[in-house]
Formats: sequence, C-alpha cells, structure tokens
Amino acid sequence: MSASRPVVTFVTGNAKKLEEVRAILGGDALPVRIVSQKLDLPELQGEPEEISSEKCRLAAEQVGGPVFVEDTSLCFNALGGLPGPYIKWFLEKTGHEGLNNLLAAYPDKSAYAQCIFGFSAGPGQTPITFDGRTPGQIVPARGPTDFGWDPVFQPEGYSETYAEMDKAEKNKISHRYRALVKLQEHLVAHGAELPPPAKAARSE
Repeated sequence: MSASRPVVTFVTGNAKKLEEVRAILGGDALPVRIVSQKLDLPELQGEPEEISSEKCRLAAEQVGGPVFVEDTSLCFNALGGLPGPYIKWFLEKTGHEGLNNLLAAYPDKSAYAQCIFGFSAGPGQTPITFDGRTPGQIVPARGPTDFGWDPVFQPEGYSETYAEMDKAEKNKISHRYRALVKLQEHLVAHGAELPPPAKAARSE
C-alpha cells in the first residue's frame, strides 16, 4: 500500500537530519511516502524565507516532483539576527568557541534557533514555507560535537544544551519540530492530492 502513496522527496544529504525528520513526521501515518535525495543546489543569500522558497523551487525542477527543503538559522539577538542563515559558514570558520566570542562584548546572550521548511507540490508550483522557532541562549559548548551548533545552544527553560538532550526530548521542543508540525499538518490535509509516484520515486 505504501508504494502507491504519493512520494515527497526531502532534499538532504545529512543522515542525522533525515533521521530526525522521519522520527517527527511519523511516516506511516502520512498519506505520502518520504524519500530523500542529495542535490547540488546553489548557496543562496537573502532572508531565510526567500532562501527556502528559491531552493525549493530549484529542487522541484531537478527532482521533477513534490519536494521539501530545510534551512536552519541561529540568530543572536544582540547582533540583530546574525549569523542567521549563514551559521554554517560561521561555524566552519570559527568553531563553537568562535560563536561564543561573537557575543563576548555583549551582555545579551539570548538567541533563537529557526527552521524553515519549504514545500513545493512540483515543478512550476509556488513553494510554501513553514517557520519554527525555539528561543534560548548561547553558552560555552557542552555535549557531543557531531551535530552542528547544538553544543552552544541552550533552549529556554532547560539546563541542557541541544547536544546534551535526549533525542526524543529535543524532538519535542526543537525549532525543527515546530516547523515540521506545520509541514505535517499540510501533508495530512493535502498530501493525497499530490500526483502518484513517478519520476520522484526513483530517488529513494
């Protein structure tokens, strides 16, 4: 039966992201089947929503079917929202200690993690974006260092960083979870309207 469900491709080459997304979406309960594919998409600049929409449009053209893409930002309130969508490059160049150093001159260590999922029903379709945010603060790195900036972000109301948290607990409050719930609601409501498996099914 699952083979007959419409296929939606999550554009990612990150196995940990795919694992989180599948855990949160609960694939068997959806009217669609989630597969993944890594694409070579251009690195775009702009506001997070603009980046997500354009990446989603390009991905739908390449895949030839329904897709969703993810863009994550880490926004420091003292810096007016920076690094924002450029957190990947900041982390690569400065490391976890460097992220803390960006706020060394500021008493305000507050930040928010933002996740935007862009969804397109296929080539030529206007992308829809789903925004999730989790407030918190930037702290010296604690916990495993194998998942991006998780060690330096401590969500509001918790004494642990993302990296220190149990996966199931993190999935209940993360920025990714909050955006995915909105995407999930959309897929439940409209997934059955998507075209049956065709070209997109080959990307599994």
